[in-house]
Amino acid sequence: MQRGKLSASGLLWLVVCVAVGLAYVRHHGGYHGGQRDSGGSGNSGAAPAIAGQYDYFLLSLSWSPSYCLTHNEDRAQCSKGYGFVLHGLWPQNSGGGYPENCAPDAPLPPDAEARGRTLFASPRLMQHEWQRHGSCSGLDALAYFNTADRALAVVKIPEAFAAPRTSLSMDAAAIAAEFRAANPAVPDNGLVVACNRAELSEVRVCLSKTLKPIECGRGVHGNCPDVALRIPAAR
Repeated sequence: MQRGKLSASGLLWLVVCVAVGLAYVRHHGGYHGGQRDSGGSGNSGAAPAIAGQYDYFLLSLSWSPSYCLTHNEDRAQCSKGYGFVLHGLWPQNSGGGYPENCAPDAPLPPDAEARGRTLFASPRLMQHEWQRHGSCSGLDALAYFNTADRALAVVKIPEAFAAPRTSLSMDAAAIAAEFRAANPAVPDNGLVVACNRAELSEVRVCLSKTLKPIECGRGVHGNCPDVALRIPAAR
């Protein structure tokens, strides 16, 4: 191969590497504070999202001990011994995708901020979730946070995940089964388990606009490997 030129095989290899990298980014979505924040296929490149135009909610519950293993400096969240915490309540479209950033610069009024601080483990996460997802709910900030609180009350955390003091190990199917046993109203395809590699990251439950458990729409799926997952103890 001459200097400054790629052979045909080298060029093919470069194209494959770039394609794999782009696929990884699309699949894994974005993070906020180390916690996954991707409700579906997104609205990137589509027409501007319009607040209130969506079909159902996705309630995302983050396993705080996994986050805190690598973010121990986040004392607001990682000094409390949390198990599952509210990550977000995300408007979703049944056909796939979700609206986002309908009013990205919308400030939180004092009453809504005070309410949000009772629900989210991190003030920064609270602000982010309101701007990216809550602003598309068609609700004002206070009503959105009150709706998130009611959504949390709909889903019962299984006893096994009530901030355990010793680490657990089970696969995604077993985690989902624990949640369905504690929440019989959730249909078989009404929740998914999300992972960071082989470590539990989140459980996501699909709810109607009236906060009834429903089947998840297109594009909502888990990403856990078919192995026993690490579930770190509460810290």
